[in-house]
Amino acid sequence: MGTINIIFTSNNYLLSINKQYLNHHYNTDVITFEYNEDILISGDIFVSVEQVSMNAENYENSFEQELNRVVIHGVLHLLGFKDSSAEEIKEMREEEDKALKLLKLVE
Repeated sequence: MGTINIIFTSNNYLLSINKQYLNHHYNTDVITFEYNEDILISGDIFVSVEQVSMNAENYENSFEQELNRVVIHGVLHLLGFKDSSAEEIKEMREEEDKALKLLKLVE
């Protein structure tokens, strides 16, 4: 059985991870590290609670809905979805919306 760890953290801590491992010098809401082996899905999903709160306000969503979206986003990365191109971002958003609908958080 695979393991998915969800680590809730601050903007500063996630920024340090973003700089150290991805060489990105900006805040983000979620970073995923994938450790899949064969058919086992495993990884660490780091979530900035501060950024999720700001996103919820900016996108006029509830904190719960935004938190679920970023966790789903991290899990989708573990499942092989990417978000580097406009097409990939569109597909990722569609998959996020499908999962949120299953949670009955969006109509």
